[in-house]
Parts: sequence; structure tokens; C-alpha cells
Amino acid sequence: MKKLLLFAAVTVIGFSAAQSQEIRLGAKAGVNFASIGGDETSELDGRTSFHIGGLVEIPISEKFAIQPELLYSSLGAKIEESETYMGETISFEEKAKLNYITVPVMAKYYVMDGLSLEAGPQIGILVSAKSEYSYKGGGEDESGEDDMKDSTNSLDFGLGFGAAYRLNNGVFFSARYVLGLSNILDYKDNEFDYGDLGSYKRHNNVIQLSAGFSF
Repeated sequence: MKKLLLFAAVTVIGFSAAQSQEIRLGAKAGVNFASIGGDETSELDGRTSFHIGGLVEIPISEKFAIQPELLYSSLGAKIEESETYMGETISFEEKAKLNYITVPVMAKYYVMDGLSLEAGPQIGILVSAKSEYSYKGGGEDESGEDDMKDSTNSLDFGLGFGAAYRLNNGVFFSARYVLGLSNILDYKDNEFDYGDLGSYKRHNNVIQLSAGFSF
């Protein structure tokens, strides 16, 4: 009983402290420098894309806060190859576009007024996964798009680390690195023989540079 009362007291005190601080609502957008790591990814290049969404900063104390976010974030990678044979150049490009609704939950520590360090988990829900390709050479010029959603996991988990600086007028800037922790590949269709590809493990990585406003 004493433990229950102590827990209730701590909860009330914590809630009261949070209420005494300023809860902030905000929006942010920025650029993604995305890549895919893991098995057989040495030839993959990074892909530049974007993210956009909203956030709530919930203060716990003068120095600590929790910041849940809801973002639309476009990730993936690309590969470019070209070869010249008998004076003829053949080029191939393919882009994997993986689009997610992501929910990062960042724990923030204010080092000084306006400047905070942050870290926390992130879950991503796959919205779409497409492969765009183009081929030129040998008198041919072909391009197209394939749906990759059936071979991509619908959930993605990661861990984010970063820093942010907020000005007195509410404008803020942030930089974050999100390391993917889960395999983005999902080859469960027994109708096809994927060979070694079925055992590959790959994960998303992304550097996010953002600007936003909170009030």
C-alpha cells in the first residue's frame, strides 16, 4: 500500500511539473539523406528526399522533455551503372523509393537555453514501396516502375540521435541520424524461389536536416 501511495505521489508531482512548464506544438520539414545498409549493399548509393510533419514537446522538468512526432518520410537508395562497349555507352539507373509514416519519440535534454540533445526510438509504417528504373543504350531507351510493397516489411524500427536549436521566436533547426534496426526485406511468398536474396537482411539509415516552428 505504501508503494502504491508513493507511486501515485510521484505521478502527481511529475504531472504537475509538466503542467507548470510550457507544452509546445510545432511543425517541421526538411531533407533526408537516405541509404540502405546490410547484405550486398556496397553498390547502392544514397538517395536525397524529404520529410514533413508535426510534433508535440512535453516538458518533464526544466532540462528534460519528451517529443513525439508524426512524420511523412521518404527513404530508399539508388544504383547507377554505365559501361562502354565498342563505342556504345549503356547506362542503367534504379531508385528504391520507400515511403513511411514515422513516429519518433525523442527524449530531449537541454544543454543550455535553446540547445538540446535528443535520442529515442522510432517506428515506421510503410505507405508505399516502388522501384523506378531507366535503361539507355544499344538503340533502346526504356523506363518503368515496379511495386515493391509485397517484398518490403510493413513496419520499420529505428533509433534516432540528434540535436536541435530553438530561437526565442519559435523557429528551430535540427539534425538527426536514424539507424535502422529491423530488416526491411520481406520475402514470404513461397510461390517464387528467391535463392540467397530471401536470406538477405537490409535496413534503412537516414540523416535528417530539419527546420520548423513551435509555439
